[in-house]
Amino acid sequence: MEIDLRLESSLWVGRKRYLAVLTGWHLQWTEVDKKNRQRKTTSVPVSELIGVEDGRVEILPGKSVEDADHDFTVFYVRRSSSGGSYGLLWRFSRTQFSCASRALRDQWTSYLRTALKTHSPSRPHRLLVFINPFGGKKKGRHIYHSLVAPLFELAGISSHVIVTERANQARDHLLKKDLSGFDGVVCVGGDGMFSEVMHGLIGRTQQEAGLSENDPNVKLQPCNLHIGIIPAGSTDCVCFATVGVNDPVTSALHIIIGDSQPLDVCSAHHPTVPVHYSVSLLGYGFYGDVLAESERHRWMGPLRYDFSGAMVYLSSRSYAGVVHYLPADPLLSSPRDNIRCLSGCSVCTKSTERLLPHPTVSESVNSFHCSQYSSDSSEGEWVSVAGRFRCVSFTCMSSSCPRSPLGLSPSAHLADGTGDLILVRESHPLSFLKFLHRHTSTQDQFDLPFVEVHRVKAFRFSLPPGEEEDGCEDMERGATRQRENQDTQCVMDIETKSRTGSQQQLTERGSGAYRERGDWRGKKALFCGPCCSETPSVSVWNCDGEILPFSEIQCRVHGQLVHLYARGIEDKAAIVS
Repeated sequence: MEIDLRLESSLWVGRKRYLAVLTGWHLQWTEVDKKNRQRKTTSVPVSELIGVEDGRVEILPGKSVEDADHDFTVFYVRRSSSGGSYGLLWRFSRTQFSCASRALRDQWTSYLRTALKTHSPSRPHRLLVFINPFGGKKKGRHIYHSLVAPLFELAGISSHVIVTERANQARDHLLKKDLSGFDGVVCVGGDGMFSEVMHGLIGRTQQEAGLSENDPNVKLQPCNLHIGIIPAGSTDCVCFATVGVNDPVTSALHIIIGDSQPLDVCSAHHPTVPVHYSVSLLGYGFYGDVLAESERHRWMGPLRYDFSGAMVYLSSRSYAGVVHYLPADPLLSSPRDNIRCLSGCSVCTKSTERLLPHPTVSESVNSFHCSQYSSDSSEGEWVSVAGRFRCVSFTCMSSSCPRSPLGLSPSAHLADGTGDLILVRESHPLSFLKFLHRHTSTQDQFDLPFVEVHRVKAFRFSLPPGEEEDGCEDMERGATRQRENQDTQCVMDIETKSRTGSQQQLTERGSGAYRERGDWRGKKALFCGPCCSETPSVSVWNCDGEILPFSEIQCRVHGQLVHLYARGIEDKAAIVS
């Protein structure tokens, strides 16, 4: 039986009289002048109400309550333009109403709270919060306690807060501890912190489902708990690409109202290491070299990425390889169709029914390894591309960020079960520079003769037969040297973790193997950099900021594997005056 929540009466805001109306889905109040003429109307969806308090209440910078028998305060979401960003800033606004009697005040607050419970059932009530105190400008704790915690308290959300002290602490907690009673997990930090939480939740979900996540042919079980991101890192790419802004208050409000944005995840498999997951960047060649080089210059802080990027660019490297990929249906979408994935995206919405009951991608991946090419006509044929590449990149989202407003692939979708594979072939250094520069503008970075992009469901990268043995020998020698210098390496890892905390995602195996394998640069490279050293035959993979110290890789997209407290990038037409 549906509850009748309609309520209508005159209320006062200051000295002005308003006609206030509550229906099941909206609260609106219209100014009425002395001649009983209606003027400006403000309308707020019940789903975007944050909370209702008795009296005249202030929340920030600190909570204060002026008890008044006839007054109540309504807190709600208000949108505003974010300037240069593509998304909208969310701010919490408040209006203090005065009633003719206390009985009417109590009726309004009771009806509003009932409306919230009835029409916002997906709102979280208890959250597990991880704070990375080392990420970005090291303001994670301050951001949470000064901006986010008061809003959670206002919305009636209880939280269990853990300030991480080491790398992968959040991941380990999610894998081993009791999570019953929590509606979601919130990470306060950057992309590294999100990656920890994502790995932990996916791993925990597969454990409980009795699935082996290291098996590349297993269809993974979607996670039940939502993930909320409070941006407090250096780039916050995942937050920017799913909300449109990097703003803690905006993200907190999305969490409070229980928004839900499904997100595709790419699994990366190699026989010798556990599975890794990626949503924003899986890059070989240039992007892998930049990350590996930056690890040698951590003392430079965030500037090390610009410095390492310049050094790797000057080295003008390219790598031989063979890319096999399983194309997605071109009739559904294309990476060149100029259709951006915004809130309520029709491509992602139509994909939901197609993805959830569809198990045949893993079968097609398995058939590829058994017979080199899939014979499953419903999934299409595998395609192979061989050559020398400046970089091979894969992303499950646009990967936009403040420095690259449109991202790696502007038309990539968040939840359509596909990813965009970008192949940049060997080219003149100035041509490659043009490609890189277009990421910072609105120019089409794919409109270049040496660049191709494909929307795919799975892909595999392998080395040419002539170079495969050398690459493997390099890796084996690196592993041997790592074992011989284990004590020294452990000290380096401990120092790295103490400086960077949970944002540091490099495993001991990954970072150590690459540093050891860096001997192909020679002793001189420690001072001269990669542009002065011998060109290596193989690169490494950059997996969302983590080094994967191998070349051959097998990847597939798991459609809508995780859900975020977000709703995608809102069009600026959604601004409510």
